[in-house]
Amino acid sequence: MKQTLLQEKYPIFVAEIGKDETACRNIDDVVAELKARIAETPKVQFIGVFDHYAHTRAIEGEIAAGIVAAVDVIFCFGFALPNPQVLAVRPRSIGVADLGDKFVVSFLEAPMPPANLAMEAWVKGLRKP
Repeated sequence: MKQTLLQEKYPIFVAEIGKDETACRNIDDVVAELKARIAETPKVQFIGVFDHYAHTRAIEGEIAAGIVAAVDVIFCFGFALPNPQVLAVRPRSIGVADLGDKFVVSFLEAPMPPANLAMEAWVKGLRKP
């Protein structure tokens, strides 16, 4: 997993996971694994799955070559609500793109270290031991 800046301003974590490195055969398998990790993590609430690929196709938007499926798994680490502005960075999501031979899994760095540690562990857990 590597940490980088997207468009020189968004700190993200990205993992490229070859389909030969995981038990997941398709995007639904990856979603199921992430939902299971979310469910077993205290104080984290699963919200839903947004099919970004279907949405983009429906509006005749541009999809990069090689992407055959793309979703966002949406959830919230609701440890506290210290001020109204924190709502701007919630809920969280993990993006999953299927590129045929691999998955690209990414998420925006959270302002809360325990959330980053959990999301990183969930993504790393997608690889076969």
